[in-house]
Amino acid sequence: MAATRLELNLMRLLSRCEALAAERRDPEEWRLEKYVAALEDMLRELKKQASKPAPELLNEYSRKVDFLKGLLEAEKLSSSTEKALANQFLAPGRTPTTIKERTPATKTVHLQTKARCTGKMRSELLGTNSSPRCINLQLFPLCSCRGLASDEKQSAVELDAVLQRHQDMQEKLAEEMLSLARSLKNNTLAAQNVIKQDNQTLSHSLRMADQNFEKLKDESDRLEQHAKKSVNWLLWIMLIVVCFIFISMILFIRIFPKLK
Repeated sequence: MAATRLELNLMRLLSRCEALAAERRDPEEWRLEKYVAALEDMLRELKKQASKPAPELLNEYSRKVDFLKGLLEAEKLSSSTEKALANQFLAPGRTPTTIKERTPATKTVHLQTKARCTGKMRSELLGTNSSPRCINLQLFPLCSCRGLASDEKQSAVELDAVLQRHQDMQEKLAEEMLSLARSLKNNTLAAQNVIKQDNQTLSHSLRMADQNFEKLKDESDRLEQHAKKSVNWLLWIMLIVVCFIFISMILFIRIFPKLK
C-alpha cells in the first residue's frame, strides 16, 4: 500500500526529530518538544484514517514517538542518576525511519544518551571534571599533581566500593527473590496437595451419599410394598369378620323367634 501524504509528513518530521535528538542541544531549545507534540497529533490523525498503514508499522511509529517523548521527560530530571535510570527504561525503534539509515536512529540516540548520562554520573561520583584538573596541573607543582593523582585514585577506589556495594545488594536481593520464589512454590505445591486430598474426600463422600440414597430408595420401596400387603390382609380380615357377624345375626333371629 502506498504511503499517504500524512504518513510521508510524519516520516519526515520523525527523521528531523531523531536528528535533533542526536545533537547536543541547548537546555532552552524548544523545537524538539514542539516537534514531538506535532508528531503525536499526526500519529493520532493517521490512526483515524481509513487507509492507515499496517498495524506493525503503526506500532513502530508509536514506539519511536514514545521514545522521543520519554527522552524529553528524562532530560528534565535534575539528578544524573534519575536521568540514567529513566533512559534505561526507554525503548528505541526497531527499524530505520528512512532508507539511508543502516541502524535505527533512535537506537543510536539511546546509546549516546546512556553514555552521556553514565559519564556525567561517574564525574559526579568522582567529584571532579576535566577543566579544573587541567588548571591544577598547570598551576601547582609536582607534589600537587601527585596529591591530585592520589585523590583520583582514592575516588576510583571509592567508586569501585560503591559499585561493589550495589552489586552485593543486587545479589542479595536476587537471593531473597529466589528464596521467596522457592517458598511460594513449596506453598503452592502443599496447597495443591491439600486441595487434591479434599477433592478425593469429597468424591468419596459423594459416592457414599449416592450409595446410601440408592439403599434408602430400595428400603422405601420394600416398606411401601409391605405396607400395601398389610393393608390388603387387614381389609380381608375385616370383611370376613363382618360377614360372620351378619350370618350370626341371621341365624340368631331364626333360632330365637320374637317373643309375643
